[in-house]
Amino acid sequence: MKMPFPLAEEPDAQSIEKGRLLFAGQTEFVKGVVAMSGLPDADRIEVCFAGRSNVGKSTLINALTGMKALARASNTPGRTQEINYFTAGEDLYLVDLPGYGYANAPLPIVEKWQRLLKQFLQGRQTLRRAFVLIDARHGVKAVDDEIMSLLDSAAVTFQAVLTKADKVKEVEREKILDQVRGALAKHPAAYPEIIVTSSEKGWGIPTLRTVIATLK
Repeated sequence: MKMPFPLAEEPDAQSIEKGRLLFAGQTEFVKGVVAMSGLPDADRIEVCFAGRSNVGKSTLINALTGMKALARASNTPGRTQEINYFTAGEDLYLVDLPGYGYANAPLPIVEKWQRLLKQFLQGRQTLRRAFVLIDARHGVKAVDDEIMSLLDSAAVTFQAVLTKADKVKEVEREKILDQVRGALAKHPAAYPEIIVTSSEKGWGIPTLRTVIATLK
């Protein structure tokens, strides 16, 4: 019997090359958006990255694109206060969503981000997939469940991506994966494969690039 939510299989060489080529070109920051009116034209497909504050989202985007300072990583949780748009190739946007959870910001600002997030997820027709980043050291927390429920209600397919996998021993990683699988099973919008990554070690980066390249 096949396990629910298996790990994404290692892509073949041809698929890996397709993913590499997608991110080999110039990746550029387009704009930071604080209201729906500021979104770029919906003239290409988009993938977005969502995750708790300090889950390693900016670092993962930098690893994907091979550009260390593209998405600014910060040690202060909740620093990303905008929806940040980047180009990848000529027909893809990478979208970095505001970190959620223990954002180091006043409540009204947090509520404003959450409203913007909901509007974005429910109103962006070109959004092909959301990648929900889960810290491999902690598994799915209540705030992750909230964003997954939001994606369910917006009918946006999302895929779980474990980050910082190198920080956890293999035995612990398996326990966390079981917990993540249990959480994903409650969400109809969850894509049935998990990607395990380490931006530091490069684990899973070719797989994630390939997955994004095949959405085009």
